[in-house]
Amino acid sequence: MKFLDQVKIFVKAGDGGSGSPSFRREKFIEFGGPDGGDGGKGGSIILKSERNLNTLIDFRYQQHFKAKRGGDGKGKNQTGRGGDDLFLKVPLGTQIFEEDNKTLIFDFRKQGETFVVVNGGRGGFGNTRFKSSTNRAPRKFTKGIKGEEYWIWLQLKTIADVGIIGMPNAGKSSLLASITSARPKIANYKFTTLNPNLGVASYDDKEITLADIPGLIEGAHSGVGLGIKFLKHIERCKTLLHLLDVNEDNLIQNYKQTRNELKKYSNALVKKDEIIVFNKIDLIDKDNLNKKIKEFENKTRKKVISLSTLDKKLISKIKSKLINHVS
Repeated sequence: MKFLDQVKIFVKAGDGGSGSPSFRREKFIEFGGPDGGDGGKGGSIILKSERNLNTLIDFRYQQHFKAKRGGDGKGKNQTGRGGDDLFLKVPLGTQIFEEDNKTLIFDFRKQGETFVVVNGGRGGFGNTRFKSSTNRAPRKFTKGIKGEEYWIWLQLKTIADVGIIGMPNAGKSSLLASITSARPKIANYKFTTLNPNLGVASYDDKEITLADIPGLIEGAHSGVGLGIKFLKHIERCKTLLHLLDVNEDNLIQNYKQTRNELKKYSNALVKKDEIIVFNKIDLIDKDNLNKKIKEFENKTRKKVISLSTLDKKLISKIKSKLINHVS
């Protein structure tokens, strides 16, 4: 399934049905009087959040959505049938913006939330509504009100507890695959991950959601590599898991470089809780590993966790750390 996190769509609610100008006509009833019913209400368009969706790709192939019109009123004081509401499912974390793509209308943060994005038009009045003691045979009736219609933007911001960040080929996708049931693309070259991937990790009867985003390189904020637009998918994360390939020579520089790109996007990202992990320790000898950890911790004043995605004990340890960090 292709990933799409922004789309513009047109939504049009159903118009209200017109009232009826009917008069009662029955044998032996000389003055039947008005019996026109009201028109039915037009259908509304309602957006509903769905946890099992993680892309807006369905809206790429259909951008126009129209709800049903209300039925016209009929004689014998019959009200027209109301138009059916149209429900559209969107991924959890979707935001609705006005046509300017800046004014936020609604933000889906919970499973099963609903929001009426356009309301159906009210039905018109039949002539029975205008009957009075001085107007016994009104011919007046009203037409239904037009339903609301707008162009809106849908933007998806992934909702996850932990965001996995780091440079390309640091092993982010391998980590996600080893602690969750997600199956992201894994290969021995840079920029394997082109779009965010989500996975759910379970440990001690608790669950956390992790988001793996594409690698950040120097100059990403100015469009180098894949840029930084995808960083919006970790804006809602409680914790960032910063993954570093321990076999790189300039670990401190790589760490600061990634943090700098986060800051270029938003100061809020660098203020989040952070877990620093040295990955791929199975490819380095113990003495060299300890030396790198000591040097890094002394210069950054931050603690480091060692990890190999091939070691099940270390995977269990990192799971426990993540659960305790976000619960």
